[in-house]
Amino acid sequence: MNVGELATIHGASFSFAPRPWSAAEFESLLISPNVKLFQQTGGFAIFRFAGPEAELLTIAVDPALRRQGIAKRLMLAGHDSAKSAGVEEVFLEVSQENPHAKSLYERFGYEARAIRTNYYSGPNGQKINSIVMRCVL
Repeated sequence: MNVGELATIHGASFSFAPRPWSAAEFESLLISPNVKLFQQTGGFAIFRFAGPEAELLTIAVDPALRRQGIAKRLMLAGHDSAKSAGVEEVFLEVSQENPHAKSLYERFGYEARAIRTNYYSGPNGQKINSIVMRCVL
């Protein structure tokens, strides 16, 4: 998948919280040696590994292909790779307005650790909280 395709899927998945990333942002991010891209047809996940910790930076699945296990396979691939790299725990942020993503993360053992108040900005300037979640591998 090229950076344009990543940006297209991300844009279809995130309309405002968090905002969609551009192809240039993906290109800049993916040159980091600690950033890992996991791909499935119609979706991708990006993790950043840092010693015993990792962060799920984003996960996106084409809306037309959801409910087919793509996100689950991406999470499994990211977690397996993280374990192999010696990662012990993974963190992420999720909009409190995204119950489907929160449910996915909870199925993988993620638990809410903190709230970042007014972290995201919506399209009309409204503020949306972010939930910081953590999973021990």
